[in-house]
Amino acid sequence: MTGTFKANNPYNTFLLLVYGILLKLPVFIHHIDKPVPQQTDGFLFNQLLLQLNSIGTSLPAIYPLITFLLLYTQAISFNQLANGQRLMQKPNYLTAMAYLLITSLFSEWNVLSAPLIVNTLMIWVWARMSSLNNTRNVSATLFNIGFAIGIATFFYFPSIAFAILMIVGLIVTRPFQLTEWLLSLLGIVTPYYFLLAYIFLTDKWKGFQLPGFSLSLPHFYESKWALAAIIIVLFASIVGLIFIRQNFLRQLVQTRKSWNLVFLYCFVAVFIPFINAAHSFQYWILCAVPVSAFVGCAFLYPQNKWFPQLLHWLMVAFVLAFGYFVR
Repeated sequence: MTGTFKANNPYNTFLLLVYGILLKLPVFIHHIDKPVPQQTDGFLFNQLLLQLNSIGTSLPAIYPLITFLLLYTQAISFNQLANGQRLMQKPNYLTAMAYLLITSLFSEWNVLSAPLIVNTLMIWVWARMSSLNNTRNVSATLFNIGFAIGIATFFYFPSIAFAILMIVGLIVTRPFQLTEWLLSLLGIVTPYYFLLAYIFLTDKWKGFQLPGFSLSLPHFYESKWALAAIIIVLFASIVGLIFIRQNFLRQLVQTRKSWNLVFLYCFVAVFIPFINAAHSFQYWILCAVPVSAFVGCAFLYPQNKWFPQLLHWLMVAFVLAFGYFVR
């Protein structure tokens, strides 16, 4: 399977769809629970669940269907963007395959959640940050990046931490210009300006409050199977990072900057669950995007063909175990 997705074949888009359906099939077979909003989820996510409530009552499969479509489009989008930034030696579909595989290892990552929606916005933010030097209208792009982060907080408030990605990304990719920094920050504030203006004009101040965040130690799995799956993902990520390091200096300056933004993306995503007032493994799905790039390298670079094959089928075995036997 890794050999198939090593090729940059347009038919792999369809094969990846079939691959994803087979991995996610247990989600549709087993009892489907309605998503439950958490304390730190934003009002847009709550409104989305409210709108889906009537459909979900009669057709519960709508929730895993939306979840799968989000995961699949995110996998394809990030894979295309990674190929465009030449993160690896040659274009391939391994990053997309790794994303679908990693997100299938944990049941919480196959549930419609606010962080899952935020992943779509953050993939777009990473892509725009990585291409700043090739953008003609930098000011508009930076404002849009900030605006996207501001909108993301309406789904999941702790995602405001991704402002770190924007700020440090500016330091890494561009010389300091105060106007660009102000435009980025203005972009984050603008959605709140429109929100407060709407609340004021409709006189809905009473009872309105923004979700907060608090420093806390997140809870991890106690299941031995889940801990083993986490260890496998960490092992694959470390292997991928070793190969990234070996090839780092051979890559173009722009590619190295893009990799630095991936590392920063991963750091911020790991940090966010620590500022979350609610404890759920759902929120760690923010790490799946950058980690999929690391695992994709673990599938691509090893010269021994048996290693990526063994790693892939070991992860698939854990997906099957979680999906059919451990629930």
